[in-house]
Amino acid sequence: MDANMTDTLCCWNCGVPLTQVLLPVSRHEFCPQCAEAVHCCRMCVHFSADAVDQCREDRAEPPTLKESANFCDFFSPRFASGEAGRTKLDEARAKLDALFGGGAEGKES
Repeated sequence: MDANMTDTLCCWNCGVPLTQVLLPVSRHEFCPQCAEAVHCCRMCVHFSADAVDQCREDRAEPPTLKESANFCDFFSPRFASGEAGRTKLDEARAKLDALFGGGAEGKES
């Protein structure tokens, strides 16, 4: 898989750029910032919260723990274009804003 030069591999959990990670991603790679696994469902292009078993790859047998390192043959790292990937905190804020019509209060600039 070739990534565009503007694309960045970012941690699924904290959003930090993973510039030290070599491709193909090893099962033993972990984020230097938050220590979460890099070769996991949450870092894969096939991961989707809306899909069956949260995986859009029909041939895969997705593990139960989406945040744990795995041996999936269909793993393909998800790159963030332009800005870093959304972190769990960003996703939670977006959901709260959508639910309660929240504004900019409490957000970092």
